[in-house]
Amino acid sequence: MGLFSKKKKSCCEVNVEKANETTDAKIKVLGTGCKKCVELERNTEEALKQLNIDEQIDHVTEVSQIAMYGVMSTPALVIHEKVVSYGKVLTVDELKDILEEEL
Repeated sequence: MGLFSKKKKSCCEVNVEKANETTDAKIKVLGTGCKKCVELERNTEEALKQLNIDEQIDHVTEVSQIAMYGVMSTPALVIHEKVVSYGKVLTVDELKDILEEEL
């Protein structure tokens, strides 16, 4: 009877819980280490510096962990386990706006 009554969970609901086990960082850059991913991390560091926010950034490079967030295009930025950007390098000014809103 109850075979078909199970509620399906999306891949993100299930896997983000596992991804949380890897770090306590509020801010994560997702990407395999390419030039764009490194640039996003640097821009994020600069935005934090300009905002006088002392926050750790975790750079997640494992493809399996990146996929847990449902991200198919990197670089991506995650704040408080919420994907706020993917597939492009944000400018320092764009990042400042996002960080002020999300932190």
